[in-house]
Amino acid sequence: MKKIETLEELQHFADYSLVNTLNCDPDAREDGQNHNPREVFSGHYVPVEPTPIKRPKYIAHSKKFFEELGFDDELAKNEDFMKMFSADTSNLPEGLKKEGWACGYALAIYGTEYYQQCPFQTGNGYGDGRAISILEAVLNDKRWEMQLKGGGRTPYCRGADGRAVLRSSIREFLAQEHMNELGISTSRSLSLYTSQRETVKRPWFTKGSYSKDPEVMIDEKIAISTRVAPSFLRVGQLELFGRRARKHEHPEAKEELKQIVLHAIQREYPDINNDLTLEDKIILFAKSFRDRLTSLISNWIRVGYCQGNFNSDNCSVGGFTLDYGPFGFIDNFYPRYQPWTGGGVHFSFFNQPEAAKQNFKMFCTALKPLLTEDEEAQKYIEQIENSFTDKMQEEMEKMWASKLGIQEFDEALFKELIILMIETSVDYTIFFRELSSLPKDIEALSKSFYKSIDDKKNLKDRWENWFGKWKLSINDSSSSKEELSKQMKKINPKYTLREWFLVPAYEKANEDDYSLIHELQEVMTNPYAEQSKEIEEKYYRLKPANLFDIAGVSHVSCSS
Repeated sequence: MKKIETLEELQHFADYSLVNTLNCDPDAREDGQNHNPREVFSGHYVPVEPTPIKRPKYIAHSKKFFEELGFDDELAKNEDFMKMFSADTSNLPEGLKKEGWACGYALAIYGTEYYQQCPFQTGNGYGDGRAISILEAVLNDKRWEMQLKGGGRTPYCRGADGRAVLRSSIREFLAQEHMNELGISTSRSLSLYTSQRETVKRPWFTKGSYSKDPEVMIDEKIAISTRVAPSFLRVGQLELFGRRARKHEHPEAKEELKQIVLHAIQREYPDINNDLTLEDKIILFAKSFRDRLTSLISNWIRVGYCQGNFNSDNCSVGGFTLDYGPFGFIDNFYPRYQPWTGGGVHFSFFNQPEAAKQNFKMFCTALKPLLTEDEEAQKYIEQIENSFTDKMQEEMEKMWASKLGIQEFDEALFKELIILMIETSVDYTIFFRELSSLPKDIEALSKSFYKSIDDKKNLKDRWENWFGKWKLSINDSSSSKEELSKQMKKINPKYTLREWFLVPAYEKANEDDYSLIHELQEVMTNPYAEQSKEIEEKYYRLKPANLFDIAGVSHVSCSS
């Protein structure tokens, strides 16, 4: 099949299902000049013309994703393409819409509904503040929505400028493709452009600071990354319409909830039979989302990823990783690892299953107004909601068994290991990768230890004891040692996108040097491969002691 080389060719694949089937905000201007913060009382989306960045400059694109979409590589540097994906939609071919769209959603934190983050205290002003979708297209038989992060102000911007800075854009661009190559469901990265002229002021940390809160305002370059997904429908979106229906906020509230639920099913779960009753569709929707969400969380923990702000508005109804704000990949293992200073324990590494459970609870709550006339369906949805914990535990046990290379989860062996890892200060990724080589003794594992255990006889003896039990467990495996090691190395990555790798990349980018971005792009899209000795020495090593607890490296504020 011929690759797409121009916007004229791309326009033939456009198919705007959301704006063509759902309701526009009745108070919106049709020309997309809807940039000022205000309440949006009804409708599923607001048309917004993006605000172009000045003098856009190419930084990077995902070659692998371009290939999947059927895009020619040169398209990323094509002037018309660069304009469109740096927010200039003023001169698009006729088949591409000039106006993009932004959506509202609600906020729930750990199962509690919040309204105060909305500037109007009503919940009608919270949503896509700087994310504007500009295209829906069916490419190679898959539907994709393309969204500009940093594309300008929308009615949901809450008084902010609608821009994203280069630093956070680099993080998201690299993280999405890394996550995809780790084998974990995620939004994808298309392109990354920066402005050669515009900067914005943002709070940040002084160099070498240990502060938990930003201390200074700095000028930062702005950028636009384009993220792509089957849809950007969030649990928070369903919640917004569920709340309105529950409280009868306007005459069409329940109908709008029904419309967005059916649209979500069509976009994210097309295998659900369209001939079923609404109630049966909702039941299958809930089961399918539960299964995807529990699988997602177990995989996050498998690779050491922590979504530092896993509210319901950051939770995709498609069950994939949606938002790369204050995320992090763990270095020194600690169950309460939290990369975001504002996230607290409730969104920490080992608490992610509980956070997901609370998001699933809000998802089910949003659906319930559509089931009020069917008692049987109400019982089913309650059963599915209550089954989340058991399903999550099942996924976690399967994951831990696979990381350890054993056929069945051994709770005692697992708990003993976790205690040892905490007491020893162990690098999470390096430990499990070294274990995947099936070493003869614990000496090989010491490569992952931040502290020596040679002078701690009790601790060393306990490690020897655990290691002996683990070796007995893997000896029960039906696989050969070579085959088992190979399987484990497909589960336990060698490389993860740690923050201390990212910092030099975006610092160099501030000086117009994008070489480290491109290097990280190559390394992190091959996370299970051994790669070269040079790459191993650079990226497969313990975090330097002087970088621990440093602001902007070990912890971040909510990314701007």
